[in-house]
Amino acid sequence: MTLVDIIEIVGSLLILAAFAATQARRLDPHSMTYLVLNVTGSAILAVIAAVHLSWGFLLLEGTWAIVSAVSLVRLLRRRPETQPE
Repeated sequence: MTLVDIIEIVGSLLILAAFAATQARRLDPHSMTYLVLNVTGSAILAVIAAVHLSWGFLLLEGTWAIVSAVSLVRLLRRRPETQPE
């Protein structure tokens, strides 16, 4: 098993952990944790797909990463900013 294989497994586990936790109703699919797990895992897999010229996999994971990132940015923009005292 190579280092790339291990990184690929970690990326997959991040996405699967978010999915499983959501299905078990332990994680809200609109939560920061869910979105961070998804954007991180899918970005890892998208980079690996790009390096290996795996276009279908890149389309899937790249889209997943972009959608998760957009949702994460929207969530962060909605949060009230804390004022320094």
